[in-house]
Amino acid sequence: MRRIVLALQFLTRLPLPAVRAGEADFAGAMLWFPLAGAAVGGAVALGWWLGLLSGDGWIAALAGLAAWTAVTGALHLDGLGDVADGAGAAHKSAGADRERISAVMADPHVGSFAVVAIVLQLAAKLVLLHALRPGQVWALLLVPVLARMAPLAWTLLLVPLHEGLGSLFRKAVQWRHVILWGGAALVLALAVAPPLLALFAAVPLWAWWLRSRIGGISGDGHGAGIEVTETALLAALVLIR
Repeated sequence: MRRIVLALQFLTRLPLPAVRAGEADFAGAMLWFPLAGAAVGGAVALGWWLGLLSGDGWIAALAGLAAWTAVTGALHLDGLGDVADGAGAAHKSAGADRERISAVMADPHVGSFAVVAIVLQLAAKLVLLHALRPGQVWALLLVPVLARMAPLAWTLLLVPLHEGLGSLFRKAVQWRHVILWGGAALVLALAVAPPLLALFAAVPLWAWWLRSRIGGISGDGHGAGIEVTETALLAALVLIR
């Protein structure tokens, strides 16, 4: 239970009691990220569904997006902005090394790349939430769950960009964990909404992009990847009928 609580504390802003834990517990909490995703998905689906009661799809979309941002504390949006700034630095400075990229991503100042990425991400989620049909509420609940399975694979597919969350999680995750959660994702997607199988394309694509543009994984890379994967899954639900 300690690691489940840690996963919820790390990925959500739910009021939970403090727990005493060591580095191994914190690393092992990653194995329970999908359960934290269920809490996020529940909040998002509930907000969206309550918004639908107003009879206005845009109100439902705004309620769902507000719940999404509130329950996560915009944690992953922050990571998305940092990765966008890091990618911008790598693009502007040909051959930029990992130390330079890490320094840019760690800078507390928000660059123009970050602003554009965050605005586009919020706009994309808003539009896609509006395009969902009422009967897709269970599929919407699963989107954050499946997106939080992805970091387990990225941890093993990519080298840590620097000492931090990326390297810490690598100590706890094994391929058998990826296979188990991947099997669960396959079953859930087939049972609830087959378009969610897009997860199995989004995960390796994000790993490839990070490797080619950033050079490795970090906490920001995980957060940004969760955001991008969520949007990809929403798009699949809307575009694949």
